[in-house]
Order: sequence, then structure tokens, then C-alpha cells
Amino acid sequence: MTNETTEAMPSFEPSAILPFNNQSPAPQPDRPTTNAALDALLHNSLRPTPCDVHGPGPLLLSDIPTGIRKNNDRGVILGIDEAGRGPVLGPMTYAAAFWDPNADNIPSDFNDSKQLSAEKRGSLFKKIKSSESIGFVLRVLHASEISRNMLRRMPYNLNAMSHDAAMEMIWAVLDAGVKIDTAYIDTVGIADSYRQKLERVFAGKGITFIVEKKADAKYAPCSAASVVAKESRDTIIANWKWTEMPNYEPQNSNEFGSGYPSDPKCKSWLESNTNVDVPFGFPDFVRFSWGPAKNALKEGAAKCGPIVRWEADEDEEDESGGKQSSLDSFMVVKGEGKGRKIGNLEDLKRKRPRLGVFNELGLSKVTQFVEAT
Repeated sequence: MTNETTEAMPSFEPSAILPFNNQSPAPQPDRPTTNAALDALLHNSLRPTPCDVHGPGPLLLSDIPTGIRKNNDRGVILGIDEAGRGPVLGPMTYAAAFWDPNADNIPSDFNDSKQLSAEKRGSLFKKIKSSESIGFVLRVLHASEISRNMLRRMPYNLNAMSHDAAMEMIWAVLDAGVKIDTAYIDTVGIADSYRQKLERVFAGKGITFIVEKKADAKYAPCSAASVVAKESRDTIIANWKWTEMPNYEPQNSNEFGSGYPSDPKCKSWLESNTNVDVPFGFPDFVRFSWGPAKNALKEGAAKCGPIVRWEADEDEEDESGGKQSSLDSFMVVKGEGKGRKIGNLEDLKRKRPRLGVFNELGLSKVTQFVEAT
């Protein structure tokens, strides 16, 4: 037995990593607080309210290295890359890394994170987290944020989300008082179009944008960002905490593999967990907007999914002054030996019992709205 004690990590305010009134989150005050915030994001699946149901997700800006603050006139070099664009499970992570171009203690072996071994990538991530010269930004787009954006009436697609995440990180660095000389970005979509978009948004900021395919394998800041993004996503996945518990326990626990649709473990997990959490279909770890998730819900609905029907308010009038018809009145189904039957909503109400989840969660019908004072 030893008398060694472990120094506790400093606490931080979770709401400080969410944008407020279109303002970027402030940088963390020091590296220990930065790493405490990072640990909460990566190991505790931190999703500060309200980003779990509305608005953009967490954006963590590290402390600004002292060397950058002292020599800010010449500007930093900054790189941006992402991880987890294609999986049906879990978040997509965007990261930026930046440093003074004259800093002499930057690791020389940065490379595209996908080309590095897990051990090498983990070692570089530790160096970044402990570095006195490297600043970084992490933007986490959880599956719930991706799903609700892509399932809007006017879809907000993944390319647009990717562009906006990159610009959010650039603004966060600029708003912290850091001048950016050159930004290296691994392209999403057509490189020239993306570069021109960035130049329009940041006109007058003096930033040179280099947007290319495989930029993470060419430019060290972009490679460092790739390491932060990849290691962060992998850690989140490995330590995922289910927000639906204790009323929900996934089948096969966390045995979902890489989260990519082509992974047999992922495919098996999706099949096993379809409609386990009735009537919600899947936990918020799943990207509902992805084809494999949609197909799994369709195929599983016949077995155990609820039938959802919408009925207009009987007292509500339409634009012409007439009362709206129930959507169910447009439905025509076959009756048992009686030809065709129209408007079977009342029959369904009588035949189908109330789903147990409403009782488990203590949910009841809203009968009255009271205006807050």
C-alpha cells in the first residue's frame, strides 16, 4: 500500500461549452480545466441541457497557450478535420488544432489519424492534451442533433452541418482574441466552393484558407485535428452512457462494433434493438435519419412497433372557415366480411391498450395549459 494521492480534476460549468445568444463558448482558463471538461465530454457522454433535444451540441475550446497570447500579432496556423461521418451509431466529431508557426516543441510525427496505429494515435492525443503550445477545439454532433437536423421539413444535410461546425470552431478561436494566419481544412464537398464560402464568411479577417482533399495527410495542424477528432469519438463510443436508463436497457449492451452499417456487429445490434424502447424506436445513440435505421424500424414495426395516427382538433377551423377533417377519415381499410370500412380510429382506440411506457414514465394526457407568470 502506498500513500500516493491522486489530484482531483478541477470542476467546470457544463453550460459554458454551449453557444449562448449566438456567442461562442469562452476558452477554458487553464489546461487542467480543459482536460476536466474534455474528460466529462468523452467519458461521461456529457450533453448539457438543452442540446440533448434542441440546438447545437457541445463545443469545447481549450485554454489559449501562453506563447500564442504573447505573440498573437503574427497569427496561428490552424487545421480542421472530422471523424465519424458515416456511422449509423454515435456522434460525429469535428476538431481544430492550432499553434504559433514558430513554436519549436510541436510533435513531428503527426499524420492522418486513419493511417496511424491506435497506440500511436493515443500517444499523440496525450501530447496534445498536455502541450503548452497547442490549442484545440472539439465540436461534438451527437446522433440526436444529426437526426433532428436531417429530418426537418427542409433537411439540414450533413455537408451543411460539417461546414457550419468548422466555421463555429474558427469563430470560437477568433472570438477568444486569437489571430489566424492560415487555416488548413480537409474538404467536405467541392474544395473550391468550400474555400470560397469560407472566404466570404471570414472576409476581412486576414485568413488564408487552404481546402483540399486528404489535407490531414499533408498539413500538421490538420493532422493534429484529425487525431483529436478520431480519439475523441472513439472514447465517447467506448464509454457511452445511455440517457434512457433506468427505464431502458439495450439488447447486447454496448456490443455494436464500429457503428458503421457494414459492420456485422452494428447490423446485429440494430436488429436486436429495433423497437425495444417502444414507442421511441431506438435510443438517441442512433441516427434515425440514416437509411439502415429507417429500414430497421420499418421492418420491425410489423412485429412490435406502435401504430401512430394523427387526428385534427375537431374544434379547429381551416383557412376557408370550415372544420378540418380527421386524417383518419381519409383512411380506407378492409373490414372482416363487411367490405370496406372508413374512419376506424375509434375502433383502434378501443382495441389497443395504452402503451406501458407511458405508465413507466408517469406520463398522462395534457388537459389544460396554464400561462407562465
